[in-house]
Amino acid sequence: MKSRAIAVFGGTFTARLVLFGSGLIAVAIAVAILFAPAAFYAGYGIDVTGDATLANELKAPAGALLVAGLVMFSGAFRRELAIVSLTTAAVVYLSYGLSRVTSIVVDGVPHSGMVDAAGVELVIGAICLLTLLQVRQANTN
Repeated sequence: MKSRAIAVFGGTFTARLVLFGSGLIAVAIAVAILFAPAAFYAGYGIDVTGDATLANELKAPAGALLVAGLVMFSGAFRRELAIVSLTTAAVVYLSYGLSRVTSIVVDGVPHSGMVDAAGVELVIGAICLLTLLQVRQANTN
């Protein structure tokens, strides 16, 4: 039996596009951190070469980001995962962005790439949240 959420999502190209894009970005970032951390972080002025402790600390959340990205991505193809995927996307991106803003306020302004990342994360998170609200609103009508 299909719920209204599934039926509404099935015809929502925007929601699928948002989930595809947000999932793809999260997966790509996670894979880069897990398998090429030196190259990834060099763009932010962070040198992880030869520091196994730092590399380990940075890779741990990348594993969680990879799983979250796969959940987001899967929602673009599996209608029954739409709400969970959109919720995951909004929570992950907004929490990353807001955590960076908190760090900027508490610790000071970091490398410009980190400031840019905060902005991008907040925008993606807001898009995911608005899409989630749109899908949920469509289900109540």
